[in-house]
Amino acid sequence: MNRRAFLATLAALPAARLLGGSAAATAREMRVFGTLPRPDRVRRVFAAGPPAAVLAHVLAPDRLLGWPTPLAPEARALLAPAVRERPFLGRLSGRGSTIPLEKLLALEPDLILDTGTVDATYLSAAENVHERTGIPYLLVPGRLSDSPWQLSETGRLLGVPERGAHLAREAERLLAEARGSRRDGVRAPGVYVARGADGLETVKEGSLNAESLALAGGRSVATGLGGGVARVSFEQVAAWAPEVVLTQDAGFFASARRDGRWTRLPAVRAGRLHLVPSLPFGWLDGPPGVNRLVGLPWLASRLHGTPLGKDEVERVRAFHAAFYGFAPERTALERLLAGA
Repeated sequence: MNRRAFLATLAALPAARLLGGSAAATAREMRVFGTLPRPDRVRRVFAAGPPAAVLAHVLAPDRLLGWPTPLAPEARALLAPAVRERPFLGRLSGRGSTIPLEKLLALEPDLILDTGTVDATYLSAAENVHERTGIPYLLVPGRLSDSPWQLSETGRLLGVPERGAHLAREAERLLAEARGSRRDGVRAPGVYVARGADGLETVKEGSLNAESLALAGGRSVATGLGGGVARVSFEQVAAWAPEVVLTQDAGFFASARRDGRWTRLPAVRAGRLHLVPSLPFGWLDGPPGVNRLVGLPWLASRLHGTPLGKDEVERVRAFHAAFYGFAPERTALERLLAGA
């Protein structure tokens, strides 16, 4: 794709908008390699990575070809029957591609959708895939705070503008509630996000992966690290002295409460080690997509010791119905919230 065609494609995209926006709203820019099909002709969408799969799923589940990473049976059980049976296909973006381009071409997608970080690395990868396959590639910035714009504009390009606008309004409401729950003058507690079976992978403050934490009124203690996710030592965790420890790994959550090293941390001794729900998608991370919206009230409650609403199960069920198109049984969500 030459530069003139690329710029013409960008010019065809609408000016970025934020529902209920203000003068402080920052510019957003989608990147396109190739010529996108008309929205009414988008029938087959390949999701380049997990955040894109969630975005395609909430907007146009009938057009999502499959999942870029395997979904556990307990995650599939919380999705609509038609979507839970979609196959595992592999991914293009993230930590290494797992789908051969020959297989991608055989799927005959109308476009490749990716969302998340938009930097030189991702742009180069997207351009390379387009040049080698000829498939249009749409790369959408994926900041959680930009979810309303992301849902509205991507919905328009996928041919579902009404649904995109509806979910954008829901996202704006959830973000406004999160902002409203933060108390002026209250210092954000330092949080260590423990990833992996040993808890020694974490997310850097200011990264895409730490956004929901910040929106809920916390801050990652991990600073001065390269990239958004990094390996650390236990000694470094102890030196950071986090006030709260969060994890989405049930195995680590169980072992840390028995491990002599981790129980030396004041946060763990005080019962401020929390297992964050992660089904069907993570409430904190995993992936860093619009799925994180549902977890903002829960995170704020754990970070600040404030009570949740009267019926947290019904709140979560309503989110599932609106975004995932499927309302699980209350008992399933009760088990989710209880850490089962």
